[in-house]
Amino acid sequence: MLGNKPLEKWIAEYSQSHQHPINRLCHTFGIPMIALSLPLFVVAAFWHRFWPVPVALFVVGWVFQFAGHYVEGKPPEFFHDWRFLFVGLRWWFAKIRGRA
Repeated sequence: MLGNKPLEKWIAEYSQSHQHPINRLCHTFGIPMIALSLPLFVVAAFWHRFWPVPVALFVVGWVFQFAGHYVEGKPPEFFHDWRFLFVGLRWWFAKIRGRA
């Protein structure tokens, strides 16, 4: 799915468009919000009163992402290559561990 490029290279390319401290901060909060919202949508399918929670997390997470890119002055990487949608969470884990 990610081609024959090693994960470290994907993360390095992702990091290049996330240099501004505000953008990095926005992604630090936005990425886990989006990731958390996805399994919560499954919960909301069974517990219908719960649907505002994953919707809010998903929307606010993406607002953080786009606000960060606005400050950075660069479009999100997935505008150029959709596979970067699968790199963001991996970048977040690398960032938390001090590797990105």
